[in-house]
Amino acid sequence: MNPTDPPLSDDELHAFVDGQLDAEQVPRLMAWLQAHPADAQRVTQWQVQRLKLRQAARDQDVGETPAALTAVVLGAGARTQRPGAWRQAVAAACLLVLGVAGGRLWGPAHLPAAVPAMAASPSFVHEAGLAHAVYTPEKRHAVEVAASDEAHLVQWLSRRLGAPLKAPSLVDRGWHLLGGRLLPGEAAPRAQFMYENAQGGRMTLFIAAFAPGKAPAETSFRSVREGARESFYWVEGSFGYALSAELPPADVQALARDVYAQLTR
Repeated sequence: MNPTDPPLSDDELHAFVDGQLDAEQVPRLMAWLQAHPADAQRVTQWQVQRLKLRQAARDQDVGETPAALTAVVLGAGARTQRPGAWRQAVAAACLLVLGVAGGRLWGPAHLPAAVPAMAASPSFVHEAGLAHAVYTPEKRHAVEVAASDEAHLVQWLSRRLGAPLKAPSLVDRGWHLLGGRLLPGEAAPRAQFMYENAQGGRMTLFIAAFAPGKAPAETSFRSVREGARESFYWVEGSFGYALSAELPPADVQALARDVYAQLTR
């Protein structure tokens, strides 16, 4: 964020929480929250309140809140001076409200095996989940560059991430490419491709490119469930991928394997 930019108002922060902020303003807001932990914590608290009210209105039981997550959220204020602490608070708050169904690990030829619900995932996975939640509800600004200009989109994102990218084709599975966008990341830009099916459901493929020696060690397929959203993520070489959709785990797993096969072909 440019230091000369005017500060964000509470109205803009509330608009972001309510899903009313123009898509063009989101990157600036995200950069502001990264630089201002106190505002990030306030936005997190507002989002918690909003989602709780929505849950109550729908009369849905999200289950008992894990004590460990509660402690993280309540203690966030004391940790905001630590590098990256607000990101942990945001992630914990999202998990607190949406509910955690645990993670699952898929090996190349094994059935899903349970892993602890609090198992840590790389930071790019949290970035992917947030980007999915922000942009998939958008009607007019879901993507920055439409699929009609796919060649330019892929070339542009490849140049900005500093590595060649490709947008997998999932037409055979009933998903067509809507387009994509450039996103801010923790240390470098990220890319997001968005797909839509005939029912209007949306799925996103989030891509993070890492500098040499900076990629997470995790390489296996892993799955994280947050509310209705299932996210499969994996690390291949210097790239991290996260495929997210509001679908049953088996469906997202099948799509993730198709994407993986195309990207490594």
